[in-house]
Amino acid sequence: MNKLTTIFTVTLMSLLTIYTGVVKANTMEKITVEQGVLQGKIENNLAIFKGVPFAKPPVGELRWKAPQPAEPWDGIKQSFDYAPAPIQAGNPPSGKSEDCLYLNIWTPARSADEKLPVLVWIYGGGFSFGSSSDPIFDGRNLANKGVILVTIAYRVGQLGFLAHPELSAESPHHVSGNYGLLDQVAALKWLQKNISAFGGDAQNITISGESAGAISVSMLAASPVAKGLFQKAISQSGGSFGPARTTNYPGENMSLLSQAEAEGQDYVKHFGASSIAELRKMPADKFIPAGWSLPGGWPVIDGHVIPDDQYKMYQQGNFNDVPVLIGYNSDEGASFMWNNDVNQFVQGIETRFGKFAPSLLKAYPVDKDKITRSGRNLIRDVAFGWQTWSWARLQSDKGQAPVYLYYFDQHIDHPIGSPNFDHGSPHGQEIAYVFQNFNRADPSLTKTDFKLSESMATYWTNFAKNGNPNGSDLPNWPAFSDSNQKVMYFQQQPKVGPVPDKKSLEALDQYFEWRRTPEGEKWANE
Repeated sequence: MNKLTTIFTVTLMSLLTIYTGVVKANTMEKITVEQGVLQGKIENNLAIFKGVPFAKPPVGELRWKAPQPAEPWDGIKQSFDYAPAPIQAGNPPSGKSEDCLYLNIWTPARSADEKLPVLVWIYGGGFSFGSSSDPIFDGRNLANKGVILVTIAYRVGQLGFLAHPELSAESPHHVSGNYGLLDQVAALKWLQKNISAFGGDAQNITISGESAGAISVSMLAASPVAKGLFQKAISQSGGSFGPARTTNYPGENMSLLSQAEAEGQDYVKHFGASSIAELRKMPADKFIPAGWSLPGGWPVIDGHVIPDDQYKMYQQGNFNDVPVLIGYNSDEGASFMWNNDVNQFVQGIETRFGKFAPSLLKAYPVDKDKITRSGRNLIRDVAFGWQTWSWARLQSDKGQAPVYLYYFDQHIDHPIGSPNFDHGSPHGQEIAYVFQNFNRADPSLTKTDFKLSESMATYWTNFAKNGNPNGSDLPNWPAFSDSNQKVMYFQQQPKVGPVPDKKSLEALDQYFEWRRTPEGEKWANE
């Protein structure tokens, strides 16, 4: 072969390689799923599909029912735009509608046979708000690290979690109230059947989320109805390991089905209605609350989706034993303080914790004229720190799969959100670091933030690929165990350290242990 022929051959092969890549990328614009053909967009070598239906619209007679399989369509369904978010008090960027059960997919695959890992994101919002169309959840940066990123939607508020005796009577399982969680399960089942068409591996799915999304991850990790639908889990400021609240003691979030049904009956009366049938005839916008609203805005222990107190389930080994990456932020308490009155704060602690209030105020002290950072940390740990630490301990003790625990503490130079914020990391700050979706106009951002974000996104995608966050020349992140309680600190740069405020967490642990005793249960019911 002469020199000219060699040059021609190499050039032709290069052109064929480029051409083949283009063809493969373009073929991913149109995907055939169980219901029909989807058309997405190719943007910077990613195929993007938005507003993909994974269930029938939960409207009319399907309001307050488990999600039903999506219906087939004729022709090609364009999937260019986000679908509306669920009915809520907030104003999501894509609008809101009762017809809300859709998902979005970013795939770097060039063909359907690549078997890429799948990372599923579940939004937060206290089970009352949230949207998969929030720009901070744009999946292109994580997808460019070699995973398929999927964001899913679920019903929130009363339309997502209302329990009622009539609804329980309709159910083949004789339960009601966890429709939003069943939406998440339905989305995972859809992915099991269809993600391979996008180049994904249905046997390598990681569920992830923040706040209520992270609590959802925790609940799915314990739910028998989600068994086998995912292989790994990531929880950012979540977990549901507290005991059930009671009628007389609303200090915890979870409630038993009987109590939720009673509250649901009161909710129906609020509309002047006498039955669920009457409520189903009302326009969906009638159910938009003025603000954060319960009942009907939180999952319940129904004996089916959530069989029991999750802490007890883990103690008994009744959970989906998969690798977990879990953590929380340093100053989450600042995001949930709307009153700086010290006396009211102390009175609230005394009401909430009863005889344990003195020991907890000693573990989390406040000044006589100021609610200090240590006082706010009690709010942080009740909602997130203790839940996550308990999850890590239970998983490492009762499970076979590893657990990786983190603590996000990236201080910044200006207050955001709450006036109490003083250079810790508030609730939700880590999301932009994980998704690498910063507000580039923020003058406080430095090269350190972008470098830390790159590390976190790599840890997260490594975990989605292998069930282990390590690799890529990152600092080693050791697995957590009860005898070796190591935590990865995201603080300027990743570094391993001890469990933060462990003595305080141990004092709080004593309270939660007591709450599960006959004496503690009696106190909560008095």
